[in-house]
Amino acid sequence: MEAKTFTFKTNINCSGCIAKVTPFLDEVNGISNWNVDTVNKNKVLTVVSDGITEQEVIDTVKKAGFNIEVF
Repeated sequence: MEAKTFTFKTNINCSGCIAKVTPFLDEVNGISNWNVDTVNKNKVLTVVSDGITEQEVIDTVKKAGFNIEVF
């Protein structure tokens, strides 16, 4: 199965925020890679899916306490 890449607009805007969301994204199955571009004004979260759905990523980031929307 080919990996899908999802991009989201978030409010994850600093290293502290990234540290807060990391355990949530790292413990979820189905993500092969993720990163947040905090320099971009939209704080773009990029997720390379290894089976996770777009909605599951959204739910996970919201559970961590951040805003997220499909970009």
